[in-house]
Amino acid sequence: MGWEDDLFALFDDLEDQASALHAAERTADIADRSRAEYQQVSLASRLMASVGTTVTLGVTGVGPVTGVIERVAEGWLLVSSGDHDWVIDLGAVGIVEGASVRSVPDVAWSPLARLGLGSALRRIAEAGEACVLHLRDGSRHDGVLRRVGGDFCELVEGEERRTLLVAFDVLAAAQSRA
Repeated sequence: MGWEDDLFALFDDLEDQASALHAAERTADIADRSRAEYQQVSLASRLMASVGTTVTLGVTGVGPVTGVIERVAEGWLLVSSGDHDWVIDLGAVGIVEGASVRSVPDVAWSPLARLGLGSALRRIAEAGEACVLHLRDGSRHDGVLRRVGGDFCELVEGEERRTLLVAFDVLAAAQSRA
């Protein structure tokens, strides 16, 4: 019966080798799929998973903004930073420190998250509160938002009550004045 034991030992060894090869192939396949799937992850989806988290954002024309992410929506986010709230255009965000390692896919977002930057600016305009518009070139304008169009907002600025039309393309952030 010694030859039967040898034969079974050989089969066991072959089965172990096949299992090890399968596990190695599966690990490589999972790594490939993970890399391929990660290219579908957007900055907005990572920020969505970071709602309620304190982060530091590098915002073009503004510099670092540190605060708690309160809301993320289509093309913008709301950050609460001490006495100020910031509505930040996502296109002006270059660096994020402190974000969640997770992401929330777009299909899982609330329908309210589909509202664009114009909707957030309309809320500020409706409140009639003073704000500071920070532009991507580093300039800033203090005033009150009067109206918001499809791709621009109307700011009444200064004692002279000059009206400025500010295109969304150049807007980095709107900051509440405390």
